[in-house]
Amino acid sequence: MSTPTMRTSRWGRLTRSQRENLSGQLLTGPTLALVALVVLLPFLLVVVFAFSDTRLIDIPRLSPSTIEWTSENIADAMRSDAFWGSLWTTVAYATLTTLGSIGVGLALALALRRPFRGRGLVRALLLVPYVLPVIAAAMIWRTMLNPQYGIVNAFGQEYLGWDGPIGFLSTSSADLAGLPVPVSLLVVVAFEIWKSFPLAFLFVTARLQNVPAGIEEAAALDGASRWQNLRYVILPQLRGVILLLLLIRFIWSFQNFNDVYLLTEGAGGTQVMAIKVYTELITRSDIGSSAAYGLLMSLILGVLLAGYVLISRRKETL
Repeated sequence: MSTPTMRTSRWGRLTRSQRENLSGQLLTGPTLALVALVVLLPFLLVVVFAFSDTRLIDIPRLSPSTIEWTSENIADAMRSDAFWGSLWTTVAYATLTTLGSIGVGLALALALRRPFRGRGLVRALLLVPYVLPVIAAAMIWRTMLNPQYGIVNAFGQEYLGWDGPIGFLSTSSADLAGLPVPVSLLVVVAFEIWKSFPLAFLFVTARLQNVPAGIEEAAALDGASRWQNLRYVILPQLRGVILLLLLIRFIWSFQNFNDVYLLTEGAGGTQVMAIKVYTELITRSDIGSSAAYGLLMSLILGVLLAGYVLISRRKETL
C-alpha cells in the first residue's frame, strides 16, 4: 500500500515536462470523459443502429444478443430516390444560405465600417434577427406569408396585380417568366439568410477593426481607387475569416432542422436530410433507416471538414 510519502517521492522523481504532461492529463480527463459520454457514445449507437434491423417497437427488448446485423439500411438509402432528392435539396439549401448570409453580412460590415451618427444603433438593430428566438421568428414569417390573411399576399394582390394568393410555404414550383422557380425552397433560404447574416456581420466587423490603417493609407498614396483598395487590400485581409465562415455556415445549414421544419415541415420541396431523418424515425418508426440517413450526413460533413483541414495546412506550409 502506497503512502503519501511514497507518492510524493514518485512525483519528485518525475521531470518537469513529465509533471506538466501528467497535470494536463488530469485536468483534461473530466472533459474528455464528458465528450465521450455526450458525443462519442451517441455516435457509436447511431453506427450500431445504422447496421441493424431495428424499429422503435424493438427498443424495450434490445440487447447485443438480439441485434440483427445488416447493411440493407445503407444500401436502401443509397438506392432511394428520396435520399438523393433530399441530398440535392440539402446541398442547394446549404449553398444558397451560406453564400447569401456571408454576402449580406460582408456587404453590411463594409457599409458600416466608417463612423457616422447612429452607427451603434444600426449595428444593434442588425443583430435582432440573430437574437430573436427561432420559434418567434418562424411564426412571424408564417403569419406574414399566410395565403389567407398574410400581409405579403394582401400587398401583392392590392398593389402588384397578383391574380390570387400564393402559398409561399407549400408551393414546390411556380413559373416565373417561363422558368420554374422553387418557391418554398427560396422562402426558407431567405429566412435562413435573414436569421444568420448577423453572425457573418460580427465576424467580418471584428476582423475589419484589426486591419492596419497604414496599409490603406499606403494604397491611397499609390493612387488606388476605392474598388482597388477593396479588392487588393481589404478582401485579402478577410480571406481567412470568410473561409472559416464558409465552413461553419455550410455545416450548420447542411444539418439545419428547426428553421425548415417550423416554416414548412418539409412541404413544398423543402425536405432536407435532417427532416428526412426525422420522418424516418417518427413517421415510419424505423430507427435503422433513420440512423443510416444520419450516418451518411455525418460522413459527408466529415469529408468537408477534412477538406478544410487539408486546405488550412497547405496554406500554412506555403
